[in-house]
Amino acid sequence: MQIVILLQYGAGILNGGMPTRFRMGSKPAIKLALPLQTAAVCYRRRGTALEFLLVNTSGGGKWTFPKGDPDPDLSHSGAAAREALEEAGARGRIEPRHFHLYVHSKGVFWKLPGVQEYVVKAFLMEVHRMAEPQEPLRNPTWFTAADAKKALARGREVKYAAELQMVIERAVECLK
Repeated sequence: MQIVILLQYGAGILNGGMPTRFRMGSKPAIKLALPLQTAAVCYRRRGTALEFLLVNTSGGGKWTFPKGDPDPDLSHSGAAAREALEEAGARGRIEPRHFHLYVHSKGVFWKLPGVQEYVVKAFLMEVHRMAEPQEPLRNPTWFTAADAKKALARGREVKYAAELQMVIERAVECLK
């Protein structure tokens, strides 16, 4: 008798989105999955225009969405809302379901532990109030959609810049 296990990660992001099969006792030949993070794509409406709230990365050199690791005590959307509050001081209404998945990287190849990729579940959050962020040096700043795409691309490899720019494009589509 042959036993086969189907391994899946979160929203199905594994081996190009397809489940991977392994026989019991066999060793996987590929990395099973990317770690998961959650992001709040914070926005506000200014007349007919949309603005997006970005924060500096913890290293301070790039712009990003408030994001972090999921919390076992919170839903994924709840974890994203928590990140928006901690990193940007943003409070508002977050959608319960993610609207987009993207790949993000941390680190650089010339420093240990090297580059680590993450799958990020992105949740739309309409900001109603702003307070002082709990994390220093994050510099939360509002950008138009076009300026947010430029800011997110600055200092990043083309692959990751395109991933982040697509988040803005999808958000704009969803918010029309």
